[in-house]
Amino acid sequence: MITLYTFPSGFGQFSYSPFCTKAGWLLNLSGVPWARKDMHDPRKMPLGKLPAIGLPDGEVIPDSDNIRSYLEQQGHDFDVDLSARNKAVSRAFIRMAEEHIYFHQVMDRWGDEANWAVIRKEYFGFLPAPLRGLITAKLRKDSMSAMHRMGLGRMTVQQRLERVKPDFQAISDQLDARAFLFGDTPSVADASVGANLGAIMAGPVSTPLSRRISDDPVLSAYATRCADATD
Repeated sequence: MITLYTFPSGFGQFSYSPFCTKAGWLLNLSGVPWARKDMHDPRKMPLGKLPAIGLPDGEVIPDSDNIRSYLEQQGHDFDVDLSARNKAVSRAFIRMAEEHIYFHQVMDRWGDEANWAVIRKEYFGFLPAPLRGLITAKLRKDSMSAMHRMGLGRMTVQQRLERVKPDFQAISDQLDARAFLFGDTPSVADASVGANLGAIMAGPVSTPLSRRISDDPVLSAYATRCADATD
């Protein structure tokens, strides 16, 4: 049986991490037997990150994209009904979700003071209180420094909303009247896009970004459908 190493569930989501959520959803869609193992510290995992899957022979495969590749090599095609053009579009949507939208969620959780007060306890409550303060302060500083170098950390909340607005519109336009991005059944792009939208909505404290998704009838319903379809 496959073991999924993942960050714990939280805020009504499969995992705090949309990448772990994506991996769990892909495992469900593949139909392979698997069990989850929640972790707080990914440093001993390959690449030092989560998610990862452990195979019966002891091999550990890290990263949600690598997990997808492994499952496809075992015979599950998540995009079986997609044309070559739609597979290209799917790739672009995945990159948009994981390399842009995701970091807006990071800013919401780690950069917003009200959210950070909750996140610090939720993510790191397993640490002893004196140690927790030192570790979380450094982790937050490092994360916000990375966001500053990227550019998002230099923007106001309104500027960030304007930056991500075309992404949300692209998702709505692609959905049109469809249940999922490419039809009536979820594809690998839905596992990525849906997980990231769901993570934004599930922020512990409401923000302009989380309200942008939760108040949008198309995007909020889509994120819910993705979660329901991959449960």
